[in-house]
Amino acid sequence: MAGPGGRTWRDLLAGRARKRKSTFGSGAELQEAALRLLDHHQNLTDLLLEVGDSVKPAGQGGAEHQAASSESFVVSVLQEQASRLGVPTAILAAKTTVTNMERICQAAASPSRAPLLSLDQRERLLCLLQTVKDLLANNIFCRSLFCQEMWKMKDPPVLEAVWHLHRGDVVGLGELLESTPGAPAVVEWLCRSLCGLCKQAEESPVAAELAGHVLSDFAIMFIQNGFQQTSELGRKLEFKKVPCICRAALQRMLTWVLDAVGKEKQEDASTLQAVRFWLNVFSVSLYKSAVHPDSLQQFFRHTLTEVLTYNPSWKVSDAIHLQKEWSFTRTCSLLTTLYRKLFVAFSAKESICQLQQVLETREVNWQHVLSCVSTLAVCQAEAEQLFKDLLSHLLIKAFENYDMENMITAFLIARQAALEGPAVFMPYAEWFKASFGNAGGHHGSSKKSLVFLFEFLSELVPFEAAPYLKVHIMYPPFVPTKHRSVLLEYITLAKTRLADLKVAIEDMGLYEDLSSTDESVQPQGQALRDVEKALQIFESTRKIPTSVIEASIFRRPYYTSRFLPALLRPRVLPKAPDVCMTFIDSLKRADKIPSNLYSTYVQACRALTEQTSHDESKVESSHSKEPAEQLKAELAELRTLIVDEAKHEDVPAQLAVISDRLSTILGHSSDEKEAVGLNSPIPVDVSAPRLEPSHQSVVDLLLTSFCQNLIAASYFNPPDRQGPCLSLFVKMMCGHRNLLPALLGRLCQLIYHQGPSLNEAHVLGLAAFAIHLNESRALIPEVEASFGISQPVPAKILSISEFWNCLLVCRTEESFSFCMRFCTAAASYLMCKFWPCSHEELCALLPPSLVKKLQYLVPRLSLEARGILREEPKTDLTWSSLSCPSLNYKKASLCLWKQARFQELLKEKPFQLSFREWLLLELEVYPERDVLSASERQDFHYWAIYQWYLPAPSASGGCDGDLEKACAILINTMLDSSQRLNLGSCGQSKMTVNPDILCKLQEMVLELGCRQKLPSGSLDAQRHFIFEILQERLKARKQGPALAEQLWWQQELQLHRRILVGLPASALIMTCQRGKKTVLDCEAFFGYVNSELKNVCSRGYALSYDITAHFFRGLLNASLGCEESAEVVNGVLRACRTKCPILLLSAAVWWPRLEPGLCSQWKRLFGAPLAGELERLGEWQSSAARFLSSGVAFPPPGPAWVSAAFLHCAVQQRSLRGQGRDALKRLGTDTEQLLVSLLFLSLMDLISAKIAPKEEVEFQTSLEWSLEILQCLEERGMSWPLLFHSAEKGERALSPRGYCVLRSAASERHIRLLPVAFYSLTPCFHHELLTREQTFLYVALDLYIQLLRLFVEGKDLPQPDPTEHGDPMELLPAARRFLLTAAPCCPARSLAATQPLLATCEELDPELGATLLHCLGPGPAMELEEELVLF
Repeated sequence: MAGPGGRTWRDLLAGRARKRKSTFGSGAELQEAALRLLDHHQNLTDLLLEVGDSVKPAGQGGAEHQAASSESFVVSVLQEQASRLGVPTAILAAKTTVTNMERICQAAASPSRAPLLSLDQRERLLCLLQTVKDLLANNIFCRSLFCQEMWKMKDPPVLEAVWHLHRGDVVGLGELLESTPGAPAVVEWLCRSLCGLCKQAEESPVAAELAGHVLSDFAIMFIQNGFQQTSELGRKLEFKKVPCICRAALQRMLTWVLDAVGKEKQEDASTLQAVRFWLNVFSVSLYKSAVHPDSLQQFFRHTLTEVLTYNPSWKVSDAIHLQKEWSFTRTCSLLTTLYRKLFVAFSAKESICQLQQVLETREVNWQHVLSCVSTLAVCQAEAEQLFKDLLSHLLIKAFENYDMENMITAFLIARQAALEGPAVFMPYAEWFKASFGNAGGHHGSSKKSLVFLFEFLSELVPFEAAPYLKVHIMYPPFVPTKHRSVLLEYITLAKTRLADLKVAIEDMGLYEDLSSTDESVQPQGQALRDVEKALQIFESTRKIPTSVIEASIFRRPYYTSRFLPALLRPRVLPKAPDVCMTFIDSLKRADKIPSNLYSTYVQACRALTEQTSHDESKVESSHSKEPAEQLKAELAELRTLIVDEAKHEDVPAQLAVISDRLSTILGHSSDEKEAVGLNSPIPVDVSAPRLEPSHQSVVDLLLTSFCQNLIAASYFNPPDRQGPCLSLFVKMMCGHRNLLPALLGRLCQLIYHQGPSLNEAHVLGLAAFAIHLNESRALIPEVEASFGISQPVPAKILSISEFWNCLLVCRTEESFSFCMRFCTAAASYLMCKFWPCSHEELCALLPPSLVKKLQYLVPRLSLEARGILREEPKTDLTWSSLSCPSLNYKKASLCLWKQARFQELLKEKPFQLSFREWLLLELEVYPERDVLSASERQDFHYWAIYQWYLPAPSASGGCDGDLEKACAILINTMLDSSQRLNLGSCGQSKMTVNPDILCKLQEMVLELGCRQKLPSGSLDAQRHFIFEILQERLKARKQGPALAEQLWWQQELQLHRRILVGLPASALIMTCQRGKKTVLDCEAFFGYVNSELKNVCSRGYALSYDITAHFFRGLLNASLGCEESAEVVNGVLRACRTKCPILLLSAAVWWPRLEPGLCSQWKRLFGAPLAGELERLGEWQSSAARFLSSGVAFPPPGPAWVSAAFLHCAVQQRSLRGQGRDALKRLGTDTEQLLVSLLFLSLMDLISAKIAPKEEVEFQTSLEWSLEILQCLEERGMSWPLLFHSAEKGERALSPRGYCVLRSAASERHIRLLPVAFYSLTPCFHHELLTREQTFLYVALDLYIQLLRLFVEGKDLPQPDPTEHGDPMELLPAARRFLLTAAPCCPARSLAATQPLLATCEELDPELGATLLHCLGPGPAMELEEELVLF
């Protein structure tokens, strides 16, 4: 009771005591006087509130004494009043307290009571409760009566007041609820108050905090009593009503939530916010140790069941039709939040088991069930496999019992999970194929199972969406042939349904996504996508896609009515032909575009160009800014979740929202992401990656977000404590298949082209991204990597792990530094992020190419890594240190290298850098820009080859100590590297071999000593391993496109030549023992020259100078080890006449350059007269020169074709155009073979000029010289046509020996082009030739047939160059005219000789064949007087 000025009773008493002395004799007298005063003026209710102030501090001295005095005073007053009224003190205290409670709660100004008290009410209530606690301490307060009186109040108590009673241990909520006379009314009051509390929580932060406390305490009490465990029943038996009330209240609140979910669009924002506040009840962390774990599990399981079975009004047909609207991002966020909170209490397996149990035992709400499936699939990483297991279980049960319910459940779940994208679950088309597409499917056990499946599918048809029907038609279930009619009936039914939906199966696109459920795509839109995809394929392959060709034949209606109109849309054509123009031109040339349609297209483009309309620019910007801004905002929200470890559970849901935003931005291209992307490689032009600006901006947003998330998260936690957030982020990106080309192209730009310029944050982010991308490699198709469109070879098909190897190149000092930084960061991130993983799991996560790069880089750049490492299980390198700007990556990489766990990884075969792989990396280095100096590089090569790889076992990529094996690897790798680096250019200037590596090969070959001499009689066992390596390589070559194969072959042989020239000269020739003599064995070299090397000589009959000189130097060096060196050299050169004549022809060509060096070498080695055969070569040269200058007799003794070669070269060297004919006339009479050999060599030059017009041989000069020789032969009446006769036809013995030798010395291409040379000579063919040479017509016709085949095949023909020497295409009609004119003039014997060729001639040229038959007369029997002799 307050005194004047608002002072309390105690203050007044204290003040009076200080001011004057008491007139009472004792304290008892004072107390009696006070009681008398109270009897006249007491207000017991106010007294309880007044003395409540004793809870406040009362000063240092007598605070405790004053509080005790107040308590005893109130007790005495209550006891006095109770005795006067004749009631127990405890009952009076309880009733008085209830009266006070009612007065406090009624003080609210609002007519409708709020669940929370005002500040003044709260203070007064706390004062009252303090007094009550004092009464309880003195055992003069009746709880049971208080509870009963509470429910007798005019209005129910305010929720906060009840909470204070519960929290202050005055009266527990359970005790209060148990005393209620009517449970339904209490449940109604509780739920109304709780709903109001959730709404009031949004008024202020203070209200929210207080409401949170109230809610948590009530929730704990509800769960403790509503879901009691057996162990708890004993101590709570006194409560009979409470469990039912608690369960009823929770059920009513859940109904309130689910009603709001169903009316989300109609409810106001405040109600939705209130519902969201209530969902905090489902936070597991709220309960900690307050609730028994089993009770909590029971509550969450009960809640999930109630959600799944709430208001089961949806039919299965509704679910089939509407399930697309129930995906994660389209489902009410309240429901998905509820699911996510519930799933925290269970493992993914437990959640799916509970879902399965509900599906099997209860009637369900399909909307809630399918949205639950979507939420589980998105938010639980393990859900994909668990759902696959569930689907398999459902299908097994369905086919065991022929149960339609299990079937429909399986199909709905499979479709729902597939709606969340391939990053979450396999596309529906893939699931349907995997389940029913083979004989091992569930339906394949019997006919009854098969019929059951098709009955089920048929029942679905009336409700099916078009995309699912297309899947069933295009990927039908496997059906045995005898039951094919069942399938056909279903397909007919499905096509009828598609027709009702106005979707024709014939209008299906070439690259349509059968796993997409988007029904809004019209055939015209699909055709535009088909055009886009076809252009992508054409751009990467430069070939018309097979699907387009097939569509033009087998799907003609769609091709002509949809695809071509979409392709031939009028547009302003660019000045330089783009991909689209080139594609259209290719189709036109292939006769795949009707002429009238093409003409209309061209005219429309011209008209559009004349209008100079720029409207296209508006159309091209199909990506509005709004979705991009939304994506940016969602990515920013994701960052706030990732950096807060407590919010990691919200990351999957946020990623699903981001994925939905991406689908909106990427537009129609997203429909191609699964069906096409699963099997089609992603084309990436590494040399010049091209990205659409819109896609690049999206990729940059995503990559920037990833890097920022990583750096921000690493600021608070190391990678191993960042959870799976970044893994899920990258997995989500990989799920958008249409984004992958832009993503990989952008990575190519950043890493391959801009890598050295990236800062540390970019390097760290991209390195971590590479690890997570490899983690999601199952979602990424193979990569079709090309390195420039000029290359004549197809692009490489690579996995994503191999793709990194293409991007991370080590060629210059800058690229070495970047590669070291990137690989160290990637490996360190993996070791930090996944350190708890097992060894096998680490191996699966780490891209082998990154580890191999480190194996190459670390020893190369660090001397310490080349020694025997002292493994360090722990290292001072932490992830946080990698973000330090001053980080020394050389030191960091060495620290990583020394880790015991990293060294264990290096022992695994996939991560071992083999000798070949090391060589390929080393051969890419630019020596002039290398980070190592020449001497440092030499030291590194010595260590790597001799100390590391040579002694290492082959199982770990080494050579087992075998020098021959090391040489083989060196040679093959150098050739592979040169082919790879020089693709598309076969010129000799490009044919370089790394000098440092070649030096090591030379050392090895010298060490081997080109094989030791074998004992007598073992000559057959001798082998030359270098030529074996080269020839085995050529045999192992797989055939490819003709042009590419031809270019590869030429380049390969040129590289062989370069390597052979780089080896010690004596390595070309082997020494061996024959009896007691040491002899030289050149068979391997001869065989290699005859079969391979001669085919890349530009002149057709002479090897290049370098290999020719190398052979002769090697011959002289090798003969040094023989007892009779001169005789051995003579023997080898004599053997060349028959076994390898091209060497002597080459000597003739290059002798002016060869002779000085050879003579000097012989003098140095032997100091004796020159070997006889070498001296003869010099005599042939000088004799030819003297013959041309002074007319000395020619030829000297010896093979005519050798003399002809020296004479031919002498004429060419002196350029005797006008004097050549005079020199020919000075030749003697017995020179037929000499002249024919001269003709052959001149024709070889003629062909060389045709093939390579810019070489040293001129076409016109060669033609004039050939005609002069031919005229000389004709004037002398010498026979020459046999020169053109093929010795392979079986008449080798009938042709002069010299002719066969000449033909064997020429390259195969030159021999195949002899018909071109022959018909270039037609101006010199006279009429007398037809009658004199009986074989002429046969040879001419044979060569004409060969010429026809050359033009048909087209691979050996020279390129046309009309400015130089006419078009080869004009040669064929000229040859034909010549034969048509010559045939009637030939004698009967000549005509009869052509009979073996007539059948072929009639097939290739019917008119010429008919002419020859007419000239032959009525019958083949010509009544010849003697037998025909053709040759």
